[in-house]
Amino acid sequence: MSENQMNVENKGREVSNYYHPFWSLFNDCFSYDDASDVMKTDISENENGYELDVEVPGVDKKDIRLVLDKGYLSISAKTRRKEVQGRGKNLRTERSYGSFSRSFYVGNNVKREDIDAACDNGILTISIKKPTEVKQEEKFIEIK
Repeated sequence: MSENQMNVENKGREVSNYYHPFWSLFNDCFSYDDASDVMKTDISENENGYELDVEVPGVDKKDIRLVLDKGYLSISAKTRRKEVQGRGKNLRTERSYGSFSRSFYVGNNVKREDIDAACDNGILTISIKKPTEVKQEEKFIEIK
């Protein structure tokens, strides 16, 4: 499996692939780190398949969506800012809110029923069974 893409939508924040030493230093001091900080994923393989452990802290499982389409497994999650009455005004907010998504290429042979998912303590665990290899049978054509 290989990682295909990751999109990050954040209110008022944009992530760019443009690199310049000044912006790197500026971002280290004043900005959030990197798009890779969102939905960090550990991928492991065993004899039966693959397991993805995706960080989704503070996300309710009803706000997580998994879609398998054309060989890509897409994971999207949404976080919402909680309004707390009586706390006064916010002086600093470092937590990210918004929609996040990430896609992994799992191949065209993986079926929806081969994928299980569970979410516990901010970790989304996705188990993907290895597809059984379909052997192409030789089809002999009679010559007339």
